[in-house]
Amino acid sequence: MDSKNKNGLILIYTGNGKGKTTAALGTAFRSIGYDWNVCIVQFVKGNWKYGEMESVKLIPNIELHQMGKGFCKIMGDNIPESEHRSAAENALEFATEKMLSKKYELLILDEVFVAISTGILSEKKVIEFLKKKPNEMNLILTGRKATKKIIGIADLVTEMKEIKHPFKKNILAKKGIDY
Repeated sequence: MDSKNKNGLILIYTGNGKGKTTAALGTAFRSIGYDWNVCIVQFVKGNWKYGEMESVKLIPNIELHQMGKGFCKIMGDNIPESEHRSAAENALEFATEKMLSKKYELLILDEVFVAISTGILSEKKVIEFLKKKPNEMNLILTGRKATKKIIGIADLVTEMKEIKHPFKKNILAKKGIDY
């Protein structure tokens, strides 16, 4: 660990606007420039193919673990809630192992707030996770509907606000831009 970065931060990217995961990935990209080790744990993104999954294969010091079963309770989801819950709990347990290994300077919990807001992961368990954070580690939590309690714990909170979205013109997500 860099001796100048002994006090790791907890950052939150939330809100209804796009760009939460992108902001987290931008921070990951920046930290890799300083030879940090980065681990990304995706909580609800399931078997879809995302551009970042291919990008991380090209960059040393970064790993991405897609742990979810897909977006829960939206977009034709037909996976039992119990399977989503089990996947989210396993993802948090996995993230805890990664955090406590002290191998990483940055750990990203992507879409963790979606897991909380859909009821497949408890806020209490995430707060317990945050309390275990090694002092020098940096954490990023993303997703819509960040909870007030976790916002209170964080060092930085950025809310992405939707002003205009192509979906409202029936323009679907674009490869390379949205995924």
